[in-house]
Amino acid sequence: MKLLNQRKQHGFSLVELMIALTLGLVISGAVIQVLVSSSVTNKLNQAVAQVQESGRFIMARLSAEFYEVGRYDQIVANVDTSVDIVAEAAYVENHPIAIAGDFPTNNTLGSVQTASGGSDKLVVSLLNDEDCTGNSHGYAGSEFHVVNHYFVSGSTLKCTGYDGRVLLGLKSQSVDPVTVTLLDNVESFQVQFGVSDVITSSNGQAVTYVTADDIDNLRALNQQVVSLRWAIMLKSYQNEVRQTQAQKYALLNEASITMGTAHYYQVFTKTLALRNMKNFVRSSR
Repeated sequence: MKLLNQRKQHGFSLVELMIALTLGLVISGAVIQVLVSSSVTNKLNQAVAQVQESGRFIMARLSAEFYEVGRYDQIVANVDTSVDIVAEAAYVENHPIAIAGDFPTNNTLGSVQTASGGSDKLVVSLLNDEDCTGNSHGYAGSEFHVVNHYFVSGSTLKCTGYDGRVLLGLKSQSVDPVTVTLLDNVESFQVQFGVSDVITSSNGQAVTYVTADDIDNLRALNQQVVSLRWAIMLKSYQNEVRQTQAQKYALLNEASITMGTAHYYQVFTKTLALRNMKNFVRSSR
């Protein structure tokens, strides 16, 4: 019986096996690198989208509320007349931006230029039927002197609303002030004030921008705040974002600050003319 010839079976040589393993590692490493890069890019994109959406929201809200600063309409508005509204109108129009000492029952309440890069505090007066928190202070639809206090606590932008008549000692407190959160993840809030020339010769335009510390002296010179400029720095919620390099940011008059690489940061800035104050200044010439 003849033995059939069989083909010799050959396996991989050691060199071929090492080459195959090396190629496999290279390809696997490239795939992993692509996946990691894609994950990092996706997280950064999410962080950017979140910060920009928050920025659009808060800038729109603050713009709508700041437009009304200094407003007092005795003709069309349904003003509560339990106090002297002529005197109240004069107060609101001459004190659209409040500073410490303006309110007898709360001497510390007022706009503040915070030192060492801290977030500023902004206190404004206007006529409305509710404050920044939606609190009507018991006026049931009638308009009254509203005082709104914007400030940052921790990393949260908040607002407390007051009845200006209570702050001025014109009536007793019937409804407690309320504080609400406007936005989280706020790193800095800075404010400057556009001031007119002497009110008797001004056309209502801002001739210089100052901080809250300067308002008292400018009032004495018969100059009035006619615009607001504010900047707000927001950071992303995700702390897994890894920026390749720490970035520097400067908000308005503040010195630049270097932020960490674990979050995405963005600064939003706006300058807004106070139309009610411009009209008041023009009519006072």
